[in-house]
Amino acid sequence: MSDTRGGPPAESPEHHALRAAVAALATRYGRDYFTAAVRDGRHADELWEEAGKLGYLGVNLPEEYGGGGGGITELAIVLEELAAAGCPLLLLVVSPAICGTVIARFGTEEQKRTWLPGLAAGTLRMAFGITEPDAGSNSHRLTTTARRDGDDWVLSGRKVFISGADVADATLVVGRTADARTGRLKPCLFVVGRDAPGFTRRPIPMDVASPEKQFELVLDEVRLPGRALVGDEDAGLLQLFAGLNPERIMTAAFAIGMGRYAVARAADYARTRQVWSEPIGAHQAIAHPLAQSHIELELARLMMYKAAALYDGGDDEGAGEAANMAKYAAAEAAVRAVDQAVHTLGGNGLSSEYGLASLITAARVTRVAPVSREMILNYVSHRTLGLPKSY
Repeated sequence: MSDTRGGPPAESPEHHALRAAVAALATRYGRDYFTAAVRDGRHADELWEEAGKLGYLGVNLPEEYGGGGGGITELAIVLEELAAAGCPLLLLVVSPAICGTVIARFGTEEQKRTWLPGLAAGTLRMAFGITEPDAGSNSHRLTTTARRDGDDWVLSGRKVFISGADVADATLVVGRTADARTGRLKPCLFVVGRDAPGFTRRPIPMDVASPEKQFELVLDEVRLPGRALVGDEDAGLLQLFAGLNPERIMTAAFAIGMGRYAVARAADYARTRQVWSEPIGAHQAIAHPLAQSHIELELARLMMYKAAALYDGGDDEGAGEAANMAKYAAAEAAVRAVDQAVHTLGGNGLSSEYGLASLITAARVTRVAPVSREMILNYVSHRTLGLPKSY
C-alpha cells in the first residue's frame, strides 16, 4: 500500500515519532484483523490492550495519573494512524478523549485517582451518555433528570446510541438538575457504574461494521452517592463542552484516517490494474478524483490540528468553532474518498476481499454523529457569520 503518512506543516519530531510508532502498531493488525473481529462478533481487545501498554490510549491524560502528559493533538494522531491502517478504535473518541478529559479538567482528586490511571492504561473503559430518543441534536430537550435526595443523587431517564456500553466499567451520563434559584434545568455530569441498581442496557442493531456496539441505556431511579457528580453543579455547560469539543476533533481524526485508508487502497489498485495498454491510474477520470480526495483530506487535517492546538492551548471558544469545522470537513472528505475508492475498484470495490464496501456506511456515520452536518452549519452561520437563528 502506498504511504500517505505525514503530519501537518512543522510537525514536531515528537509528533512525527508518535505517528510512526502508532502506524507501525496499526499495520501489524490492519484491516483484516478489524474485519475478522466484526465478523466474529468480538471486540478488538488485543489491539486495545497493546495500545494501552504502549501508552497510546492515555497520551492526552496527565502524567501524574499515568497518562502521557500530552493533549488532544497527540490522541488525534493516534486515532488517525489507527484508522489509516484500517483498524480504528471508536472508544478512543469516548473513553480517553471525552470522559478522560472531563475528569482530568473538572473531577475531584478522588475521581482522578479512581479513573484516570485505568483509562490511560486501557484497563478501565468509560462510555458517554448524552443522546436521547426525543432530544436529537437539541441538548436543551434532554429529559434525563437528577434530583437530590439527602447526600445522594437519583437519576432517571433514557439514552440511545451509546457506544461500547457493554465493555464500559462506567458511563459518564449527562443529566439535568434543577437550579435552586430559578427552577430551570441545567446539565450536569455523573459517573454511573455499570452495575448500579436500576441501570440497564440493551443493544441497538446497527448496519455498521464496527467491533464497538451501540446501546440504549435506561436509568430507573438510579441512586448515586454525592461524589458521583463530576465538577461543579453550576458549571455544567462549560464541563459538557470540554468533552464535546474533543469528541468532534477525534471524530475528524477517525474520518480522515478512514479516508486515507480508502484512497491508499484505491491508488494501489489503480497503479497496477491494467485492462488496456496502461494501468487504469493513468487515466485522468481515475487519477483526478483520487487526487481531489487526497487534497480534501489534507485540508480537513489542517483544520483538525488547528482545532486540537486551540483546545490544548486553553482556547475553548476558538476550539469550538474550529472543532465543528474540522468535523464537518473531515466527514465530507471521508464520504467522498470512500465513494471514489469503491468506484475505482469497480466490482472489486464491493467485495469483501478488498475491505472497502464496509467503509461506505462507516464514513456516512461521521456525517451524522456526534452532531449532524446541518447543526454544524447552523453553528457557523449564527456564531461565526452572525446570522439569526432558525430554531
